Amino acid sequence: MPRADRLLELLEILRRHRGPVTGARLAEELGVSLRSLYRDIDALRGRGAEIEGEAGFGYVLKPGFLLPPLMFSREEIEALVLGSRWVARRGDAELARAAARALAKIKSVLPADLRDEADAAGLMVGPAEAVFERIDVGLVREAIRRERKIVIAYEDRNAAASQRTVWPFALAYFDRLHMIAAWCELRQGFRHFRIDRIASLAVAEARYPRRRAALLKDWREGEGVPAQ
Repeated sequence: MPRADRLLELLEILRRHRGPVTGARLAEELGVSLRSLYRDIDALRGRGAEIEGEAGFGYVLKPGFLLPPLMFSREEIEALVLGSRWVARRGDAELARAAARALAKIKSVLPADLRDEADAAGLMVGPAEAVFERIDVGLVREAIRRERKIVIAYEDRNAAASQRTVWPFALAYFDRLHMIAAWCELRQGFRHFRIDRIASLAVAEARYPRRRAALLKDWREGEGVPAQ
């Protein structure tokens, strides 16, 4: 295994563990000697990775370390380019602009050969149908990030109107529509709300009483019932 790939694999192993991992275990997973492992840890530290620990105790990677450009493989570069192009086509306007900016930042720090490959990547995203929206989807994303309740004027498939207070925890982007997954106070259960059926939306100051991660976990394990 090339050393660059081995360093990447070492980072991924350290990220998977919350507590210290012994050098012997790391060396075994990587298929290298302890001496090689110690050199790899020193190399990562030299590139800015905050790896705490020492021989005989174990090692732990502090969060926040970003991979340097040379750690991206060509397949990873293609995945980033394709993903950014998909968001630019399928995301809401603000998210589409953010995807373009993010890709530009990534390309600006890539080595010249990888930058050329990113510019010439032959992975394309087909044209998307226009998604009808009467609200600013950016407000939904903000509410999800801040774990805030939202108040929506909603119309079901039969155009029957209702006002709902919901706890949004996920936003799904489909080719023809965008959809919110949320806990609905009116129905006392998980519901899915199509963005194109929301006539108005307001983000409340009140934070919903459960953490977003807990809601998402319960939704995945339970039965999310679409709004009718």
